[in-house]
Amino acid sequence: MQVRDGMSSDVLAIGPNHTLRQACQQMSARGVGAAVVEDPQSEGIGILTERDVLRAVAAGVDMETARVHDHVTSDLVFAAPTWTLEQAAEAMLRGGFRHLVVLEHAEVAGILSVRDIVACWSKSRSAEDELVG
Repeated sequence: MQVRDGMSSDVLAIGPNHTLRQACQQMSARGVGAAVVEDPQSEGIGILTERDVLRAVAAGVDMETARVHDHVTSDLVFAAPTWTLEQAAEAMLRGGFRHLVVLEHAEVAGILSVRDIVACWSKSRSAEDELVG
C-alpha cells in the first residue's frame, strides 16, 4: 500500500496569524490532530499539531493571544504519495512525529497520520483474513 491509499486529501490549512484558540477550534471542528500552516511571507510549509498545542499550554501561553507562527513546527519531513506505508511509518519513527505532509509536484496533496496507517493495515489484514477464512 502507498501513502496515497491512506492519506487524507482534505487538509485543514490555517494561517500563521491565527490564534492558538482559533487553530484548536478549527482542528476540533474537523476532527483532525494537525493543520498545515501556509505563510505567504515565508518559504516553506509548517504544521501545527496537537503536540505543539500541548507544549504551548504547558508553557502557560495565552491561547487567545498566542499566534500559530510562534508554535508551528517548520522543520518537516515530507512524504510523496508513492511512498509505501512502511516508508512513511519508518520516517515517523525516525523523526518522532505522528503526521506527514504529503507533497506532489511541490503542492500539498494530503496529510498522513499514524492513525491512517494503522487503519490501512487493519483493513488490509481483515481482507487477508477473509480470503483465508
